[in-house]
Amino acid sequence: MNATITLKRLEIVIDEEKLEELINILNDVGVRGYTFIKQAGGLGSRGTRRPDDIFFEQTNAMFILACEEKQAERLVTALRPRLKEFGGMCLISDCEWVIGPAASY
Repeated sequence: MNATITLKRLEIVIDEEKLEELINILNDVGVRGYTFIKQAGGLGSRGTRRPDDIFFEQTNAMFILACEEKQAERLVTALRPRLKEFGGMCLISDCEWVIGPAASY
């Protein structure tokens, strides 16, 4: 018996102000589970994002989710046109989901 399921892992980084819009997109394509981390910093196309800068705070949110390939394709189709507006990035990789309690993929 297999202990894992092969899925796609998506990591999405966007401006934290667009958090609710991304959640709406995830809901629209039927994503059943995700994790997000607010106040992520880094360096990217919009320059340096420093959540710890008290004078000029700019923060990202990072989403991590796993889903089946067809759902990942639907999500990318819905997300791609919005990434230019959101800024940020979306990475997709293969992953193995450890079978446990209720699946949220």
